[in-house]
Amino acid sequence: MEAWLEEQFCLLETQGSSEAFFQELSKITNALGFDFCAYGLRVPYPLSAPRTEMLNNYPTIWQNTYQEKNYLKVDPTVHHGMTSQLPIVWSDQVFSQTPELMEDARAFGLEYGWAQSSRQANGTVGMLTLARSSEMLTPAELVRYRYQLLWLTQVTHHGLASRITEEKLEMPDLSVRELEMLKWTADGKTAEEIATILNITARTVNFHISQAMRKLDVVNKTAATVKAALMGLI
Repeated sequence: MEAWLEEQFCLLETQGSSEAFFQELSKITNALGFDFCAYGLRVPYPLSAPRTEMLNNYPTIWQNTYQEKNYLKVDPTVHHGMTSQLPIVWSDQVFSQTPELMEDARAFGLEYGWAQSSRQANGTVGMLTLARSSEMLTPAELVRYRYQLLWLTQVTHHGLASRITEEKLEMPDLSVRELEMLKWTADGKTAEEIATILNITARTVNFHISQAMRKLDVVNKTAATVKAALMGLI
């Protein structure tokens, strides 16, 4: 077991891009008996509509159907993953409130599946989903592979969350001073109070906050502070 974990970790960590990482991950999960592999990453901003990025090797028609019917919004496995890091196995009971989603998935060969999420301290959530067209997932199989699946969930989130963030999510380059102003603002300090603490002028404080707002593409300092915190910058 330890040799397998180390070998797979080395294979995954040598992959440069998110696509290369995912391709290697797909080979590993295929060797465990799964035809399909998917990874979804949800970042907690903007708060009104958190952004989701997805990588998967599902049939293209199913990917289009899932998007067109906005199944992400009602997918019970996604809802489960947002509130629990325990694994979930697909079943009629799990999809009892969304039978059309399950029927459509089965029509494209996704008959049996398993999913588990992982969460970072900044609120970013990733979910690994594995599926196949035949052979039900038995309790014995889940027990046999439980450590590999748990390990893959964590390593996948660790590897893909950082890669996707770098490749697809624009991270602002805030200066040390700008971050300092946002930290004090997050503590509830006014510009005048920050100026007194740092022995600078309130005008200087407001200048740095304005620069941070511009880089974060927000309209006020509250939004700047919240976004910077959710992005793990402060």
